Amino acid sequence: MKVTLNRQNKAVHFEAASELSNVKVNIDGSEAIGGEGKGVRPMELVLMALGSCSVFDLSSILTKQRQEIEDIQVEVEGKRREEIPNIFTDIHISFYLKGNIDEIKAQKAAELAVKKYCSVHDMLAAGGIHITYSLKIN
Repeated sequence: MKVTLNRQNKAVHFEAASELSNVKVNIDGSEAIGGEGKGVRPMELVLMALGSCSVFDLSSILTKQRQEIEDIQVEVEGKRREEIPNIFTDIHISFYLKGNIDEIKAQKAAELAVKKYCSVHDMLAAGGIHITYSLKIN
């Protein structure tokens, strides 16, 4: 897997691309280092990666269990330490599901999705980040 980042201005706005997709992602830094709000910040991308990895697996597991998913929303919130580097110490994933979904199956599916199948979770947890999740249906 390989990604490239191309500078878009004289500040810290970059456009990222992957060899696996034609989609471009705009990345920018904070105002403190010259960012202009033209993209997401790198640490936000980490939270997005964890949320998307987890919800892809959750959705797949529930679909295989023939659960009727009308909608899924995910919120991922991270807490960072004060000292530099400002790494994440705690991350919480909140899954909001809508549909005809058995709660016991959904809870088990969430556990598998986050703790067993999501490679982003495993990388972050190996670095000492405490990751939790919750699930709410309808």
